[in-house]
Amino acid sequence: MSLSLNDRVARLNDVLVSVNLLNWDARVMMPAGGAETRGHQIATLMGIAREMILDPAMGEAAEAVLASDAPDLDRRAALAVQEARTHHARIPAALLRRQAEQSITAGAAWTEARRTGDFTLFQSHLQSIVDLAREKAQALGYDGHPYDPMADVFEPGATAAKLTSFFDQLRDGIRPILDAALARPAPRSDFLFRDYPIEGQQAFCAYIAEALGYDMTRGRLDTAVHPFEISMTRYDVRITSRWNPNYLPMSIFGTIHEAGHALYEMGADPSLTRGAHATDMIGLYAVAGTSFGMHESQSRLLENHIGRSPAFWAVHYGKLRDTFPEQLGDVSEAEFVAAINRVSPGLTRVEADELTYDLHVMLRVKIEMALMDGSLKAADVPEAWNAAMRDDLGLEVPDNGAGCLQDVHWSHGYIGSFPTYTVGNSTAAQIMAHLDTTQPAVRAGVAAGDYSALHGALGDLVWQHGRSRSRAETSASIGAEAYDPTAYLAYLQGKFAG
Repeated sequence: MSLSLNDRVARLNDVLVSVNLLNWDARVMMPAGGAETRGHQIATLMGIAREMILDPAMGEAAEAVLASDAPDLDRRAALAVQEARTHHARIPAALLRRQAEQSITAGAAWTEARRTGDFTLFQSHLQSIVDLAREKAQALGYDGHPYDPMADVFEPGATAAKLTSFFDQLRDGIRPILDAALARPAPRSDFLFRDYPIEGQQAFCAYIAEALGYDMTRGRLDTAVHPFEISMTRYDVRITSRWNPNYLPMSIFGTIHEAGHALYEMGADPSLTRGAHATDMIGLYAVAGTSFGMHESQSRLLENHIGRSPAFWAVHYGKLRDTFPEQLGDVSEAEFVAAINRVSPGLTRVEADELTYDLHVMLRVKIEMALMDGSLKAADVPEAWNAAMRDDLGLEVPDNGAGCLQDVHWSHGYIGSFPTYTVGNSTAAQIMAHLDTTQPAVRAGVAAGDYSALHGALGDLVWQHGRSRSRAETSASIGAEAYDPTAYLAYLQGKFAG
């Protein structure tokens, strides 16, 4: 008997989540010497996945669903399969394999380059990644900029032109708010840089993730050079953080951020899952979310709108101070909240305040676009990066480890993913503005340390839909437009310009 579309996608998903598991191991547990062979293993599985998606029987199964009176959700899945087939048919199998192998070896090179601050250890790998991305863009085709098909992978419908317009509006709006914020006296923050034993940080971060609803029976919290979340279906969603013994916010907000991603994954409607097979995970990017931008909206919403709010710390600061009594014994709750929301331009994106964060993203996207159109070579990235940091934030970069080597994304071939961080910030603001107007129980719950109303609201609006509802559709459902920064700028104005 011929397999149904759901059965075929479930088998495909089993291969893809195996890739995710190998990637998780490579970034958390694997010895450095295993990088080359791990690259071959992942490339083999990605090749198998490609064969499965391009199997004529997969196409026939999708066509059968579309020719039937199947429910809307099944029809959407069938259309997604057809889109994935078209996409992957355009990419040569050899190119897919080279990208998979390159991502693992480049990842190992990046780790060492970042540790030493020596960009030359990563330079040739980055150029290879860019060359492969340009080759992929040519294979996929584009009418505008070679960046377009790369951005579209992570945020469907995104183009260089759309993103440039969106970023220009946002930059123009952020600059006066930033200038006003920097003109005010900075709050006390010395205590954030005291000696915080890693064991205490790990214990508190596990506590805060669970308090926010992260289910440790379906997940785990580990250590990575660069924090990430990864899903092996909604039943196995893992997060990582990193621990700086002399800067407390890094681990706390890294954990809250990744927990936001994880709650999205865990919150996908069980009806989208057959047994242990998440049938909504179609394509070679096995995430439940409809796009990276929507995914990022959930992590940034939890990290900033909830995790940095005074109401949140009114509930949890006592636990934090009990964990670090010597370090925080002379610090009031109000002082702590002011410190974690201070505006202080810095070198590192993941530690950036909310006002300067998007300037970091824009810097990276500008470099990516230049790499893709050939106006910038990998060898010139450090100079371009340092000049942009000087112009945008008035900062001098002391070494490449604190500069262009700080993010893991390029080493994994994720050219086109950076815009989704700012897209996520904007979407998070749209969602919270809507919830503040329509569901006051959400804020009331946060003030009481009860996140059930928040989970219910986000579950109804975002989580339950998995990949079956686009980010544009979600924005439209609350009266917003996908690339309109109005709500985000209003949030920043209200928080930082008052």
